Amino acid sequence: MLSSEDAAALLAPLIEGLVEDPPWRGFLDALRARVAGDYASLVFRPLPLGTPEARVIHLYSGQPSPPPVSRHYRENLYLLDPMPYHEMEEGKTFRLEDLLQFGDPRHDAYLSELLVPSGMNHMRMIRFAEGGGVNGWITITRCDGEFASEVDGLLEDLAPHLRSALASFVVLERERMTASVAKEAVRRMNFGWVTLDSEGRVLDADVHGTQMLEGTGRLSRGKDGRLTARDPELRRQLLAAIRDMEGNPQARPRALVLSREPWLDLLLVPSGQRMGTTQAAPAIVCYLHADNWSSADRCEQLAQLFDLAPSEARLALALSRGMSISEAAPDLGLTVESARTYSKRIYAKTGARGQADLVRFIHRSVLVIA
Repeated sequence: MLSSEDAAALLAPLIEGLVEDPPWRGFLDALRARVAGDYASLVFRPLPLGTPEARVIHLYSGQPSPPPVSRHYRENLYLLDPMPYHEMEEGKTFRLEDLLQFGDPRHDAYLSELLVPSGMNHMRMIRFAEGGGVNGWITITRCDGEFASEVDGLLEDLAPHLRSALASFVVLERERMTASVAKEAVRRMNFGWVTLDSEGRVLDADVHGTQMLEGTGRLSRGKDGRLTARDPELRRQLLAAIRDMEGNPQARPRALVLSREPWLDLLLVPSGQRMGTTQAAPAIVCYLHADNWSSADRCEQLAQLFDLAPSEARLALALSRGMSISEAAPDLGLTVESARTYSKRIYAKTGARGQADLVRFIHRSVLVIA
C-alpha cells in the first residue's frame, strides 16, 4: 500500500494528468524524482491491440534516447524488439534481467544498440491494463546504480491507480472524439447556441453562437445582459417568446427568421437541463442557424442535387425557407399560377408530396453540411 507521502506526491498528479496536454507529464516528473531515475515513461494504446485505429502513445520525463539511436530503433530495431510486453504478468514489476535473455543475439543487440547508448543500464517495467483490453506500461531507468529496494513495491502499489487512470482516460478519449465529431458536424451545418436565464440574460454561448451574435448585426447582448435585437419588430417577437417560456418548460419552441439574405434563423427552446452546482442552469436554449452560402450558390446546388431548372431551384429554395407559393412568386418575378406549375415539377423531381416533404428532403440532404 502506498505510504501517505507517496500517495500525496504521486496520486494527485496522476489524477490531474487526465486533463493535461500532454497527459501525465506532472506525474511522470514526480515518479522519476521519487525513484531517483534518469528517465520515466508511460506507453499505452487507447484502443486494444489489433484494431486498425490502434496507435501507441509514448509519454516520458527525463532524457530520451539520442536522436541517432531513436532513428535506428524506428528504422531497424522496432520490428525486432524482443521485449515480452504482452506476456508480462499484469501488476508485477520486472527488472531488465527478467525481460531480456542475455546471450541471445537479438536480445543482446537490443541491449547494446538501444538501451546502453540511451543510458538505460538499470530498468524497472510494469504492465497494467484496463478492462477493455487496453494496455499500458510504466518504465523507469537509470544509467548508474540500481534502484532502491522499495521501488518494485512502489510500482506494484501504483498499479491499481494506474489501471483506474487509464480506464478513465480511455473513456475521456472516446468522449472527446465523439464531441469532436459532433462539433464538426454542427460547425458544417452552421449551427451555434446561446443559453439564457429565465429573464433572457445571456449565460453562455459556443464559439459559433458567439460569432453569429457578434457578427450578424441582428442580435446583441444589451447593457443589462439580455439578448435583444436591433430591429424593433424582431425585438418584440424575441421578448414575447422569452416571456412565453419564462417558468414554463412545456412551452412550444419558437422560431424566428432574423435575415433572409444571407439566411439566419433562431429557434428558442425551453431547457430542462440541470448543470450541477458549478454553473447556472439555463432556462432557454437559443439555436442559431446561418447559411454562409449565397442564395445563388444554394440554387445551383439544389439544381445539381435534384436535377432542377434554375427557376425551379430558386422556388424550391424559397419554399424550403418557409415561404408560401403566394409569398415566393412576386419575389421571384413569377405569377402565382406559374409558381404553382413550377412547384408541381419540383415535387415530381424530388419525390416530395408537398411543401412539408420538400423541406424535409432538402434539410436532410447533404446541402446542410455543404
